[in-house]
Amino acid sequence: MALRPAMLAQIHAPVATSRTVPDQAELIALAGAARSLVGWQPSPRARQKGEYRAPLKGRGMEYLESRPYQAGDDVRALDWRLTARLGKPHTKLFREERERPVFLVVDLGPTMAFATRGCFKRVQAARAAALLAWKAVESGDRIGGIVHAGKHHRELVPARGKLAAMRLLHLLAESGAAAPESLEENGDSASSQALALRRLRRLARPGSLVFVIGDGRGLDEAACKELAELRRHCELGLLLVHDPLEISLPPLTRPLRVRQGLQEHVLNALPDAARSAYADRFAARESSLARFAREHRAALATLLTTAAPFESVQALLRAPR
Repeated sequence: MALRPAMLAQIHAPVATSRTVPDQAELIALAGAARSLVGWQPSPRARQKGEYRAPLKGRGMEYLESRPYQAGDDVRALDWRLTARLGKPHTKLFREERERPVFLVVDLGPTMAFATRGCFKRVQAARAAALLAWKAVESGDRIGGIVHAGKHHRELVPARGKLAAMRLLHLLAESGAAAPESLEENGDSASSQALALRRLRRLARPGSLVFVIGDGRGLDEAACKELAELRRHCELGLLLVHDPLEISLPPLTRPLRVRQGLQEHVLNALPDAARSAYADRFAARESSLARFAREHRAALATLLTTAAPFESVQALLRAPR
């Protein structure tokens, strides 16, 4: 679909009211831009007759009712309790599911409260999550998620409609506005993110669509193992949010002051070898996550603090899996 100039202006127009914390009004306003996003396709193993179907052929995942057994019914669906009570065989019927649970896992931990240009990474992450949430509303899918903020995370059970999206946006704005823990107070952020993903494995039923949004610093070996287990039964997309300074250090002619919350750090001029090693460490981490995405057929895209979230989310939805 060709986008009209006015529509493009709406998508790219800066509507942010804050560069450091997510603004709920701005997240709500992204509903219009989300309509222009490409849709997501159902998993091949979940695709049968209709838009979405449960992964088990012939029946869905949600129990509907029981009726007397008829010749040809699957014996695995026998309602043994009702059969024992009435003395006649009864079969369980299941509702075929036409919507798909969409889970948004958003990292708003202390490393996300940072930017040297544009807006904080946590603001960009919240914007991207809002676009995906509104797209789920338009698609008629249920929205759930986990907002991960340092050592703690909060969960939203999947629900359908605008109210579910609004609950997520409120949680993003509330969690993003909280004063971030320092890196020392936060402790092992990677381990806590692995625990949140392990919890998600129990919440996400087969065929769910899972988007993980953050800077990737918490995706250590344990967290990637949880993601790999999730990918066995769910579709997976990774959106990595970065500030340009994290990718490479500019040549400094004088000390550079960087603030993180109430903390201030001073970056002194570094020799070329040190700057090259800094860039190599970032590239190695990104390469590792890209390799994980290829091996597990997960979609992958990057969002910079200076970029339009719409373009990166669009790239994520179009990425091969």
